[in-house]
Amino acid sequence: MKTMLYITRHGETEWNVEKRMQGRKNSNLTETGILQAKQLGKRMKDMALDVIYSSPSERAMHTAQLIKGDRDIPIVTDEHLYEIDMGVWEGHTQLELQEKYAKDFDLFWNAPHRYESKSGESFYDARERVLKGLTYILQKHDGENVLIVSHAITSLLMMGHFEQRPIENIWNGPFMHSASLSVIEFKEGESTIHLFADIAHFEER
Repeated sequence: MKTMLYITRHGETEWNVEKRMQGRKNSNLTETGILQAKQLGKRMKDMALDVIYSSPSERAMHTAQLIKGDRDIPIVTDEHLYEIDMGVWEGHTQLELQEKYAKDFDLFWNAPHRYESKSGESFYDARERVLKGLTYILQKHDGENVLIVSHAITSLLMMGHFEQRPIENIWNGPFMHSASLSVIEFKEGESTIHLFADIAHFEER
C-alpha cells in the first residue's frame, strides 16, 4: 500500500509582485496566479485525489478551489499549514524591512537558523508546527492520495524534512515557485521524492 503526497504553494499574489511580506496576512491572487492554479489543476485532473488540505489563508484556499475545479474532492483547512508568522514585518516591502531591520532581515535570508522574531515565529517554530500537521495528515490518510496547498516557506520546510535538510540550508534548494508541484511517495516506511517544485505545467501565454 502506498501513499502519494502532493504539495503546492498558492498562486502568485498582488503582494508577491510588490515584494511585500505576507505571512499570516493575505493578498489576492493576481491574474497570473489564477492562471497558474488552473494550469496545475489541468495537470492534476487525471490524478486521483482523496482529499485536499489547505492553509486557511484566502490565497491558499482560492488556489485549492481552482485546482479542484468541478471535481468532488473535500477541501479541509488546517491551521498547521499557515505560512510562517512574520509578526510586524507583514504587509511591508522587503526594501522597507531591509532598511529598518537590516540585521534580522539579513539573518532571515542568509542565516535562517539564526533568525529569531520578537513578534512572530522562527523557522524552527514554523517547522515544528507544520510537521505536526503533516504527521497528522499522513497518519489519517495512510494509503490515500493527498494534496497540500500551503506557502513558500512552509512548503520548503516540508520538503526539507523529507530531504533531511537542515534549516540553515532551507533557501539552497530548488525555488518554491507559485503553484508548482512537489510529489512524494510513501511505501513500506520509505519516502521517495519524485518532483520538487516542478512547473512543467505552466504554459506560455
